[in-house]
Amino acid sequence: MGTLLLFIIVLSLLVFAHELGHFVMAKRMGMKVEEFGFGFPPRLWGVKRGETVYSINWIPLGGFVKIKGESGEQAHDPDSFASKKAWKRFVVLIAGVAMNLVLAAVLFSIGYMAGLPSIIDDSLPASARVESQEITVMQVVEGSPAAQAGVVSGDVIESLDGAVVTSDAEARDYFAQHAADGVDVLVQKEDGSYSTYTLTSAYLESVDTTGVGIAFVSTGLVSYPFFQAIGQGIYTTYQFTIEILKAFGGLIADLVVRQEVAVDLSGPVGIAVMTGQVAAMGLIYLLQFTAVLSINLAIINVLPFPALDGGRILFLLIEKVRGRAVNQKVEVTVHNLGFMLLMVLVVLVTYKDFVTFGDQIWGAIKSMVAI
Repeated sequence: MGTLLLFIIVLSLLVFAHELGHFVMAKRMGMKVEEFGFGFPPRLWGVKRGETVYSINWIPLGGFVKIKGESGEQAHDPDSFASKKAWKRFVVLIAGVAMNLVLAAVLFSIGYMAGLPSIIDDSLPASARVESQEITVMQVVEGSPAAQAGVVSGDVIESLDGAVVTSDAEARDYFAQHAADGVDVLVQKEDGSYSTYTLTSAYLESVDTTGVGIAFVSTGLVSYPFFQAIGQGIYTTYQFTIEILKAFGGLIADLVVRQEVAVDLSGPVGIAVMTGQVAAMGLIYLLQFTAVLSINLAIINVLPFPALDGGRILFLLIEKVRGRAVNQKVEVTVHNLGFMLLMVLVVLVTYKDFVTFGDQIWGAIKSMVAI
């Protein structure tokens, strides 16, 4: 129940920020906002304030702002979306994406004021404060001695042959000198338990080198003074945005070229499970996770796919190129088809989530029943 509540809170924050962007800019551009809703209909509750109905709906997987004339109707009414100049409509459409990026920057900034999990290297400015420094395994080579022993990504290296190591450089030097004879590696697992593995270097064919097969970095909680924290929050948002865009580019390339998806995709159920797992690590980790989700939401919405903000922007660009708007019925039909395809995708990904996380979900349900 706690995981579900956290997921709803996180989702509500992301959706509220996105739709607030549309709402505020529509008002500023002189458009009438008929409804500001959380979730999808049917409506559970609503109240009218001024010209706008504020509602909560039964399907809590999104939200919407209903703007007068957003589908091209009532183009002659001065307070309708369709009557406004193209640049004003673009500003309203892109405002949701912008607000999710702003939310991410705010969350990262707050995190850097308190101490955000980060990689520790020489690029950190002198003003950075580092706490809880540790050596974290980032990657394990498939088939390597480390993989065969049971080392996994996320393990924290506590000691090598009984000696505590304080930096990734120190650990790297130790492995280089002693791995040929075997090194006893004590690691802490994500569940807090400890395991010791004896790792001996071997030839790793997949990377054409000799080693135990792990890549690790120094990590810790990094914080900054107030104004620097804001700057770092903005820069981190930029970095994550670029990396996520690259990941989406690779995903689309795999889908087009190889007709397969090389990465795991998660829907609402998977994200809910991950939210619970991250929250168990601490509030600051949940803050970081929410910021990354906000960037993902921004990027997904700006994709030129029907029913998404990016799809509507695409029709706006077509209008500018043609010199006239696309037929209203055609655009509405395309967006409706796009929405149905998105819902089918949600169902498929949700089914995959139940297959992947079924045991955890069933365990949570049984614990709720027992209470």
